[in-house]
Amino acid sequence: MSDSNGYDHGEVEQRWQNVWRDEGVFNADDSAPSGDKRYVLGMFPYPSGKLHMGHVRNYTVTDAYARFKRLQGDEVLHPMGWDSFGLPAENAALERDTSPRDWTLDCIETMRDQMEAMGFGYDWEREVTTCEPDYYRWNQWLFKRFADEGLVEYKEGEVNWCPDCETVLANEQVEEDACWRCETPVEERALDQWYLSITDYAGELLDGLETLDGWSESVKEMQRNWIGRQEGATVPFDVEGHGDVDCFTTRIDTVYGATFVALAPEHPVAEEVARDNEEVADFIETVDPDREPGGKKRGVDTDLKATNPANGEEVPVYVADFVLTDVGTGAIMAVPAHDERDHDFAREHGIPIRQVVAPREGEEGATEVDVDEEAFTDDGVLVSSGDHDGLTSEGAREALVEYIDGADETVDYRLRDWLISRQRYWGTPIPVVHCDDCGPVSVPDDQLPVELPEFVQTSGNPLDEVDGFVETTCPECGGDARRETDTMDTFFDSSWYFLRYTSPDYDDAPFDEPTANDWMPVDQYVGGIEHAIMHLLYARFFTRVLNDAGMVDEAEPFDELVTQGMVLLDGEKMSKSKGNVVSPQRIVEEYGADTARLFMMSAALPEKDFDWTESGVESNHGFLRRLHGIVTGFDAEGEGGNRPVDEYVRREIDATVERAAEEYDGFRFNFGVRATKDLVSTLEAYAEAVEADAGVMERGLRAVVVSLSPVAPHIAEELWDELGGEGLVAEADWVDAQAPEGYGKEQRLVEDTREDVREIRDVADIDDVEEVRVIVSPGWKHRALEVALEAEGDVMGEIMSHDEIREKGDEAAKYGGFLQKNHRSLEAELGAGREKEALERAAWLFEKEFDASVTVERAEGSDSDRADKARPGKPAIEIS
Repeated sequence: MSDSNGYDHGEVEQRWQNVWRDEGVFNADDSAPSGDKRYVLGMFPYPSGKLHMGHVRNYTVTDAYARFKRLQGDEVLHPMGWDSFGLPAENAALERDTSPRDWTLDCIETMRDQMEAMGFGYDWEREVTTCEPDYYRWNQWLFKRFADEGLVEYKEGEVNWCPDCETVLANEQVEEDACWRCETPVEERALDQWYLSITDYAGELLDGLETLDGWSESVKEMQRNWIGRQEGATVPFDVEGHGDVDCFTTRIDTVYGATFVALAPEHPVAEEVARDNEEVADFIETVDPDREPGGKKRGVDTDLKATNPANGEEVPVYVADFVLTDVGTGAIMAVPAHDERDHDFAREHGIPIRQVVAPREGEEGATEVDVDEEAFTDDGVLVSSGDHDGLTSEGAREALVEYIDGADETVDYRLRDWLISRQRYWGTPIPVVHCDDCGPVSVPDDQLPVELPEFVQTSGNPLDEVDGFVETTCPECGGDARRETDTMDTFFDSSWYFLRYTSPDYDDAPFDEPTANDWMPVDQYVGGIEHAIMHLLYARFFTRVLNDAGMVDEAEPFDELVTQGMVLLDGEKMSKSKGNVVSPQRIVEEYGADTARLFMMSAALPEKDFDWTESGVESNHGFLRRLHGIVTGFDAEGEGGNRPVDEYVRREIDATVERAAEEYDGFRFNFGVRATKDLVSTLEAYAEAVEADAGVMERGLRAVVVSLSPVAPHIAEELWDELGGEGLVAEADWVDAQAPEGYGKEQRLVEDTREDVREIRDVADIDDVEEVRVIVSPGWKHRALEVALEAEGDVMGEIMSHDEIREKGDEAAKYGGFLQKNHRSLEAELGAGREKEALERAAWLFEKEFDASVTVERAEGSDSDRADKARPGKPAIEIS
C-alpha cells in the first residue's frame, strides 16, 4: 500500500526482509570472543496457527533489544523455535480428522511466515521443533541421565479417569468434574507414573533466587511461595489402630495446646478410615483436589483418637479440607488457641481451645489475651505446659524436640516431585520398557529416539492401540516386554531448549558443551508472567542438574528476566471468546509491520499492560510517513555550521543518541523512542527556521535512523540507503555521541524560560510579541548561591561574609533572604556564562515560537528595569 509521499510499506518491508535473509544478517557466529557474545531470547511459542498480539509484543521486545545490541557491537544469538508437543494439537487433530503432526507442522509454517513478515531478526538456522525426533531424542537421553543421578522415580499417583472414553484426562480436559468430550463424570484412579525428584533441589532452587538480581521481586516471590520452605518439626501422634502419624508443625512450642489432629482427605489414614466410615467417605468425595487453603474450614470427625506425645492426652482426629497433602506431612496437630485456621475450625466444631503461650510481661496485650475470642499467634512464654512452663517460645522449640520421643527438626517444602507422565499421544515417548522379569528397563542410547508411531484415532490412549509400538523385547534379558505408553509433560521440552539453540545440529549429545558454555546463561529472557512459576522453575531445575553433572558451567539459566504485560482492547485482555481480537496480519497489511512494532514499543514499558487503539496505530503510521518525507526531501546544499542554532542542534543530536542508548539498555524502549521522535521534531523545526547546515542535518537524520532501527527496522533500512549509509543499518555501528556535561540543566533552563515567556505573554494579554529580552543572573548571585549551598547554619551570615556580595547592599540582603528561606530546596545551577550560552543557542526556538526577535544579555550592564529580578536558573524576561 503506497502512501502519497511514495512510501510503499509492503514493498519496502518485503525487500529488506529478503536482503536480511539472503545475507544471513542475524546468523550468530559461535567463534566470536566470549566477552562479545550476548544471548537474547523470547520464550518460544506453542504453534497454534496464528500469531496474536501477545506474541507480537513479546517478540518485538526481544528483537528490538537484539538489534540494539548488534549496533553496539555485540555478537548476538537470537533464535526461535516451537514448543510443539501438547494436548491442544491432539484435540485439534481429533476435531479435524487429521494427525497432530500434520496439524502442528502446518501451524508452524504459517507462524514462521508471520514472524518473518514482522521483520523479526532470528537466526533461523538454529530453529528447533520439539516434536521432531532429532529434538525429543535428547529429551529421552536426558531422562536417562536424570535416572542415572537418582532423580527419576516410578510410583503410584492419582489421575483423572473417564470410564466412557477409557482414558486418562489431563486437568485441562476436565470441565465441571466431567469429561470434556463425552461429559461423563470423571473418576480418580491410582496409576503407576513417572516423577522427577525436583524436591531434591528445593533448597538450592530457593536459595538460588537470591542471586538473580536481574529478576523482578514479584516473580521471585511467586517462586518462593511455590517452593514454600517451612522450618519446623515433625511430631508423632499415635492414632488408635494406625500407629504413629507424623504431624508437621512450625510451632512445636504449642504442642501442649493441641486439642485435635487434622488429616488431609488424601492422607493414607483418611483413606483407610473412609473404607469403613461412610460419613468420612462422603466428605472426601466432596473435596476439591485442587483446593486452596483459604475459605470456610470444613471437616468430619473420624471417631478415632490420637495421643499427644507431650502430655499423653487423647484428642479427636478429623479429616479436614484445609489440610493439604502437599504441605508438610498432610497431617497437623491443631492448636486452636494459637492458630487462626485451627481456631475457626474448633469454634465451628465445638473443640476445646486451650492457651499454652502467653505474652511476655511488659509486652502490649500481656493481660488482655482471650483465646476464646481470637487466637494468640505471637511467640511468648509457655503456660499450662508442664515442666516447660516459663520457657520462651524460642527456647521451648529446641527443648521440646529433645523431650518428645520421635520428634525431629524438619525443613519442609510445599514443592512436590514433578509428575511428568501424560497418558496421551502427542508428546515424547518415555524411553522405558516393562519386563515381567526385569521390571522397568531403560531403552539403550543407541536405540534412541523411541519414535512415535502414526496417530490412531481412538477413545483411549492412541499408543496403547499400536501393537507394533507396544510389543518389544527387554534390552536386558531379551524376553517379551511392553513399551511404556506414557509420554512426557511438555514442560520437559521447554526446560532445556535454550541449550539446544547453541548447537542445534550437534549429534553426539543434547548440546555441544563448550559452545553452550560460551553462550550461557541467557543474558536477556522475555516472556509472559503466566510462565513465572512452572516453566522457569523447571528450567532452573534442569540447569542445576546439568551443572552438577558437569555439562554446563552455570547453575542458573537466565540472567535478566522481563515478563511482558498484556495487550488490551478497551481495557480487557484480547481473546477470541470475547470477540475483541485485533489481527496482526490486518495491521501489517494496512499499516505495515514497522507501524505495529513502533506503536507497541512506544505505548508502555514492556512489563506493563497497554491498550491497543486504532488512533495510536494511525498516529505512529503518520510519524513514519512524515519521517520518510523528511529524509527523501532532504536537500544537502545548506551551509551554516558555526551558528548558535547549529550548535544547539548538534548537542540535541548527541544527547538524544545517548539517551536512546540508555533507555534501550534499560528496557525503557518507550522513552528511547520518545526521545528519537522529539529529535525528528527538532530537525523539522531547524529546517523551517533557518537554512539548515547540510552536515548537521545529515548527521541528525542518520542518528534518527540508527536510533529507530531496532524498533522500526524496515523503514530504517530504506532511509539509511536513501542517506547513502554504508552497508545495512542492521549491521551498522551505534552513533558515537556523548551529551555535553550539564546538558540536562541547560535543557531545563531553556524549557523553563520558554514557559515563563508564554506565561508572561498570556497574563499580560499580549497578542503580538515583537521582542523578547532574556536577562541572565549576574555573577555575584551565582557566587551567593554557591556559598548558600555550602553553608551549614547561618546562610545569611555566610553570604554576607563575602565582600563582593556584601557590597551589593540591599540587593544582596534581599537575595540572601531568599536563599535563607529556600535553603533546603536549593540546587546547583549553571554559571552565568553557561546560562547565557545555552539560551543564545536556543534563541531560534523562541524566535520561531513567538515570531519575535530575541536577545540574551547579562544583568551586568543591562538597562532593563527587570535586571535585578534575574537569579541563577531563573532569568528575568522583558517582552515588548
